[in-house]
Amino acid sequence: MPLPPGDLLSTIGICITAAALLALVGWRLRQPLILAYLLTGVIIGPVGLNFVGDPKSIATVAEIGLILLLFIIGLEIDLKKLASAGAPVLLTGALQVPICVALGLGFFYALGFRNQGGHYALLYLAGTLSLSSTLVVVKLLYDKFELDTLPGRITLGVLIIQDLWAVAMLAVQPNLESPNLLPLALSLLKGAALVLLGLVIAKNALPHLFRAVAKAPELVLVSALAWCFFLAAVASTIGLSREMGALIAGVSLSTFPYSLDVIAKATSIRDFFVTLFFVALGMQIPVPTLNVIVLALIASVFLVLSRAAVVPILYALRLGHRTSLIPAINLANISEFSIVIVSLGLVRHQIGADIVTTVILAFALTSVLSTYLINSNHAVQQRLAWVLRRIRLRDIDADAAAAVAEEAEQTHPVVFLGFFRDASSILYELEHGGGKRGENFLPQVVVIDFNPRVIQELRRRGIACTYGDIAHIDTLHHVGIEKARLVVCTITDDILRGTTNLRLLRSVRQLNPEARIVVASEHIKQATELYEAGADFVYLPRLHSAVEIAGILKKGLRAGFPTTRAEALARLGERHEVLD
Repeated sequence: MPLPPGDLLSTIGICITAAALLALVGWRLRQPLILAYLLTGVIIGPVGLNFVGDPKSIATVAEIGLILLLFIIGLEIDLKKLASAGAPVLLTGALQVPICVALGLGFFYALGFRNQGGHYALLYLAGTLSLSSTLVVVKLLYDKFELDTLPGRITLGVLIIQDLWAVAMLAVQPNLESPNLLPLALSLLKGAALVLLGLVIAKNALPHLFRAVAKAPELVLVSALAWCFFLAAVASTIGLSREMGALIAGVSLSTFPYSLDVIAKATSIRDFFVTLFFVALGMQIPVPTLNVIVLALIASVFLVLSRAAVVPILYALRLGHRTSLIPAINLANISEFSIVIVSLGLVRHQIGADIVTTVILAFALTSVLSTYLINSNHAVQQRLAWVLRRIRLRDIDADAAAAVAEEAEQTHPVVFLGFFRDASSILYELEHGGGKRGENFLPQVVVIDFNPRVIQELRRRGIACTYGDIAHIDTLHHVGIEKARLVVCTITDDILRGTTNLRLLRSVRQLNPEARIVVASEHIKQATELYEAGADFVYLPRLHSAVEIAGILKKGLRAGFPTTRAEALARLGERHEVLD
């Protein structure tokens, strides 16, 4: 039996309860929770069990969730960081959406879609399929510890710039009905005026307000929400969407010292209302026809292939196969923003329900696919890189890498496998903290890494390095590992991709039985196992400082590690920590 239309509290109770149950199942299956919320709406709505016969009963509550979602997204867009991100992020982010929109317009036009009669299916499909999911991508990359890698930073930067493109889409959306450019230009001018108003008030008035309420944390949240709904109301008054006003409100606060506190406090409120928004959206999904299902499959395939647009941009910037391909793999999904845009388009009668259903189904398909693609992005990248090499697209610095490798075989007895923060700190100590011994040590070092920015900076500092993947034994062979006296890996297994410290230890020992080998671990038990496998020393970042390791490496190169190794093993044997 459907509930009476006015019974809002019971409707919310059913929606939240059903969403929680399905979200638990989705979480167990490692799928995005948004999919569970959409499925909840389908099941309890008119198409399914009809527990909620009137989806409009929670429409206002759902719109609050949408406003809060865009406000939080705005808070997380730091324009200062974006401006300093460098050419790979700025250029790729600026070009990716227009290129994908152009590809989408051509592709769906060929399938027979048009913009006519007040309906804009062609434009909506091309625009929404150009955006990728920040929630899905960031969560998966965070779980893989890849947000701080170069491909991860490029992916995140592109996602942020996509959000700015989405702002432009929201600004243009209300005036699509007119073919005249004047209303569209007027809409953009209104958006620019709203941005200017928000930034002026945020710069001149809000700092005084937040300083006045800073000692009362609950007032910080209330003040931030008041600012959000104020700009949302202003946007609605001048003919823009409330959602756009909320987004601009968030962006204007993003550089405030209070933004993190606001995000932390508002997230729980947002999650409640956003859940209802996606459940309500799921209630509006009709039973898909065969044509819609086929179109969603075609749109999903097109989207995945269209993300290859970022590859030539990054490749042209000499970032290599890996750094060019991995962001394209990471971005192969549809944004939550796309669902917002099509839902607003449906309300404005600019598209039909079949387009909304197509985008939502494509969102579901690509979100599930991304779970596997991102978790296997390095394996997928290696296969795609093989294809690029087959068509004569060389990886970066191939000739320079060969020259460095040839030189390393003769003159560099110390090999660093991979280069991340710990290696950077240790190398700094070797460069500046060792006096004459430090000056003698550094010229003996060669670094192997696949981060082009690391390679560029090391070469600028006169430190020998080569571009390569330490997960492949051929890389170790070509760099002259057989002649190395000391081999060092300071990257723990949580960060390594495609290999482990134990595998590296065995590979190096196989190629060079006489080498002194230093590997890394986050765990005491694993460190002991690495010692048992033949490691001369195991670096534990939580126990050893960069200064200490620099001294150990210098001493180990001169006299070996027998004393240091025995002391380290004894020290580990005495540690009985709560967490290994």
